[in-house]
Amino acid sequence: MTSQCHISANNYNHKFSETIKIATTLYVSKTFVALLSKNLAFSGSFRRNIWSTTLVTNAANSVIRFEDVGMRYGVGPEVLCDITFDLPAASFHFLTGPSGAGKSSLLRLMYLANRPSRGIISLFGDDVSKISHRALPKLRRSIGVVFQDFRLLDHQSVFDNVALPLRVAGGKESQIRKHVLELLQWVGLEDALDSLPSSLSGGEQQRVAIARAVIGRPRLLLADEPTGNVDDAIALRLLYLFEELNRMGTSVIIATHNEALVSRFKHRQLHLESGKIAFRRTGTVV
Repeated sequence: MTSQCHISANNYNHKFSETIKIATTLYVSKTFVALLSKNLAFSGSFRRNIWSTTLVTNAANSVIRFEDVGMRYGVGPEVLCDITFDLPAASFHFLTGPSGAGKSSLLRLMYLANRPSRGIISLFGDDVSKISHRALPKLRRSIGVVFQDFRLLDHQSVFDNVALPLRVAGGKESQIRKHVLELLQWVGLEDALDSLPSSLSGGEQQRVAIARAVIGRPRLLLADEPTGNVDDAIALRLLYLFEELNRMGTSVIIATHNEALVSRFKHRQLHLESGKIAFRRTGTVV
């Protein structure tokens, strides 16, 4: 029997200034809060310059839809079976399940690294199987990905790592510099512009990876075990940062096997078990 998960739309229509109060009460780092408080005028400019065209979304629209999707590697058994769900824009979901359940495989389908063996995947209302190869790069630029192992370029500075998506897209260097500086200031790394990733802490590398994922103004942000290599305090700070990005309009999907961390938040879950999916609220299977 096909597992189905249809999630009704939520309307996240929050003003950016509210993030100061929220960040303060949710234990985001003092540096982050101070930056927000000090640079409120900058923050408004930041939204207009970088995110205004992509983060203001209609929550009634579907951001990603799977219909009876199956996936196998080669001629082996299906690692994902009869996956069906419809996620609205500006939503926040955890993708949970034990190790080996297929979370990374599902994410790879979402960011178009793999094709399904069967079924239909739609992104932003378009069937991806009907999108031309020429149009795929533009579609991929609407998706930000935070990889489990960060995948930062070790020989490139923090600035160049974050600037990479904009350079690939052909942006003007003057605008790239402006946007990267504003975003690194926003995540509290303005003093690490010229640093190499190897000189940063795990939490700082996480923030660089997150900055790189969002600099291209994604409509969808996917994160694969983004808290797997940091301690609990850093993990909480990163989750609160993802929440603030979501409140500004980005659809967020976070894959994790950390049930204790997930239980501290009220976001819905897509739970994978043996290649099949179920919709969960905290502690509940629907």
